[in-house]
Amino acid sequence: MHFRFSYILSKLPMFDAYPNSSLSKMNKNKNSNTTHIFKSIQNIVLILVSLCSVSVSSSTLRRPPPLPILPLPSSPQLQWQLTSMALFFHFGPNTFTDSEWGSGKADPYVFNPTQLNASQWVHVAKEAGFNRVILTAKHHDGFCLWPSDYTEYSVRSSGWRNGSGDVVAELAMAAREAGIGLGLYLSPWDRHESCYGKTLEYNEYYMGQMSELLTSYGDIKEVWLDGAKGEGEKEMEYFFDSWFSLIHQLQPGAVIFSDAGPDTRWIGDEAGVAGSTCWSLFNRSSAKIGGTDPGYSQRGDPQGHDWVPAECDVSIRPGWFWHASEAPKSALQLLDIYYKSVGRNCLLLLNVPPNSSGLISAEDIQVLQEFSELRRSIFSHNLAENALVTASYTRGDVRDNRFDPHNVLEEGIYTYWGPEENQSDWALFLYLEESVSFNVLQVQEPIHMGQRIVAFHLDILNEEGEWKKVINGTTVGYQRLLQFPTVKSKQLRFVVDKSRADPLISYLGIFIDRFSILSMSNTSSHTNVNGSHILHQSLYNHSQIASI
Repeated sequence: MHFRFSYILSKLPMFDAYPNSSLSKMNKNKNSNTTHIFKSIQNIVLILVSLCSVSVSSSTLRRPPPLPILPLPSSPQLQWQLTSMALFFHFGPNTFTDSEWGSGKADPYVFNPTQLNASQWVHVAKEAGFNRVILTAKHHDGFCLWPSDYTEYSVRSSGWRNGSGDVVAELAMAAREAGIGLGLYLSPWDRHESCYGKTLEYNEYYMGQMSELLTSYGDIKEVWLDGAKGEGEKEMEYFFDSWFSLIHQLQPGAVIFSDAGPDTRWIGDEAGVAGSTCWSLFNRSSAKIGGTDPGYSQRGDPQGHDWVPAECDVSIRPGWFWHASEAPKSALQLLDIYYKSVGRNCLLLLNVPPNSSGLISAEDIQVLQEFSELRRSIFSHNLAENALVTASYTRGDVRDNRFDPHNVLEEGIYTYWGPEENQSDWALFLYLEESVSFNVLQVQEPIHMGQRIVAFHLDILNEEGEWKKVINGTTVGYQRLLQFPTVKSKQLRFVVDKSRADPLISYLGIFIDRFSILSMSNTSSHTNVNGSHILHQSLYNHSQIASI
């Protein structure tokens, strides 16, 4: 067992880290011999520490981790959060009738995707960095993409594959072979079945179809349902609690999405945008499927008793089903949505509808490829990866690296920095080898220990030896991404201003985004990503401060 390098650094008089101290003021006087002496001593100590290690007796018992703060995510919720992004496939008769909400009266024979290739769908998802796919197994029109034994209004009555096809089965096999998680959407609203509106009869019908889907196609990672229903439609009481119990019984590893959970919640809009403050904490008793306040859904609830993280759904096209007249969003638009969804503690559910031939359209694929390349260009290299990291306080003694501040440079939520208990000044200091320019901050919490941080900010040390605020933030959760005008520095200070309990940080990263267009920009130039024109972000005045 050895002393931690970062622990010893935290005990040294780092002049620049404390610019108001007497030592710092001495440092500013370039003619001060005392300053040079202190600097020489500091450098000698740093060299000695880096070359030597001090053995310590290992007889002392280790200190346990800090107490988690409730509520906590379940194992399926954790796995869901780690995927970050999923693709939605809206597909059915609407694809062929140029509709969004089908009437339920379309002839089943209109469904005939002659080139359907579910492996292509999954390949597109995987290549673009999506780890889960969700299919509209039944939309509002009641048409089933599997041969259900409870209705004739399904692929069995279509001309596709001579009535012997099964879209759900083909997608399940393709996803399983590619190692991609599968989710299914079974619309509660059904405009075709005559029993809709008869409470007992339709709930039995719905649960019968749910049982088919959850027992015939292997592991299902997510079951997606909502409270959508047009005005003037039949009144219908859904037995949600019975549905949820059945789903968890048949697929215990699945999360259930709805407007109000129980496992993941709707963000409250179809633009893919979460609130700048977004808690995974939520009160299910304060929410109703089909009738939850969108503002409450966007923000979550710092006093919430339930863990119900948010999912941001948005379509790559104006509509949810494929329409020949519509074009996809640009890669830059998707990047902006990414910052406002994945970057705000949510999962991004991006709808990419197959076309009438049964394939993902080439123009959609190109945009997804460009979107993937943008993310790779920005986030593949943490500019602070080789930094020295110290902290205001660190939990435990010098032999225990489980709570070491340097853990924040390791990817993953299961290693983290933890401060000593009963402190109020929570700060991490990063010392880079050289000054770097950056305009994106990434922060992550170990959410298996609960969501804690209420407010934080990032400072940089300027050339005058003074700390200057770069960005404010509120909640973190699984992941927070903040953009700001480009700054340059070699010393950073991350400060937690308020927290529900002792803050824990699992990851800190700084990055340069040369592509996004921020409102503060004053010049631009052009570059190309996979043949598509991308505006190149300009550098900004270093004194500007952004607040989110």
